[in-house]
Order: sequence, then C-alpha cells, then structure tokens
Amino acid sequence: MSSPSHVPKVVRERVVAQARYRCGYCLTAEWIVGAHMEIDHIIPRSLGGPTEEDNLWLACSMCNDYKGNQIVAPDPLTGETVRLFDPRHQVWYEHFDWSAEGDCIVGKTASGRATVIALNLNRPSLVRSRRRWVSVGWHPPKD
Repeated sequence: MSSPSHVPKVVRERVVAQARYRCGYCLTAEWIVGAHMEIDHIIPRSLGGPTEEDNLWLACSMCNDYKGNQIVAPDPLTGETVRLFDPRHQVWYEHFDWSAEGDCIVGKTASGRATVIALNLNRPSLVRSRRRWVSVGWHPPKD
C-alpha cells in the first residue's frame, strides 16, 4: 500500500511534462541546474491538500523548501494577505515579469509580489546564476 504522499510514477511523469521540466515558481529548468525537480503540493498535505494531479506541480528544491506549508502571504505593497501564485491554475506571465536585465523576477500582481518574497525568488545565489545564464542566452525563458 502506498503512502498518501506517494505520487505514482505515471502521474509524476505527466506533471513533469506539463511543467516543461521547469520550476513553476522561478522557472529554472532542470537541464540548466542538472538536478531533478520536486513534486510540489500546491495546497500542502499538512493543510489537507490531496496527492492528486490537480494539486501537483514541479518546483525546484529551494522554492519548495521556502514555500513549505504556505498558501498565503502578505503583499509587500499593501500588507494584504493574499494567496500565493498557483503554477498549475494560473499563468506565470500574468503575475510576474523579468527585470530589464533578466536576472530578477518582478511581481506584477498582489499574488506575484507576495510569492516573490515568500519563496525568495530573487535569492542572491539564483540571481548570480541567472546573470550567467543570461550572458550565454539560456535565460530568461522565451515563452
């Protein structure tokens, strides 16, 4: 019998393909970092989120760690508590954009701004890496 958190291989493969092998939050691609991404429960199991495809998406280990069991966070502009970005059901470019240099994520909506802060999407090590990726044309993603 599998545990409630076990994601069947066929479901994992579908989620990975749907996410195009990229973290749903920072858009880092598996091929760039050379490490497998994790399956994120959009609504965490600790808050009653099911291990079903509709509640799963791909996340890098750092974004998944920062997200933890959060589903809401304050918008740094207004202080209002808002839902974090949901990569399965929302469109990334409606909530985020890239800085002119392409190395930082800019939140365009309350949800986007809250997610940038809560998941530390502009952590220094990732910004440094993005600068290198930009210099060789690997970043930002073209879609």
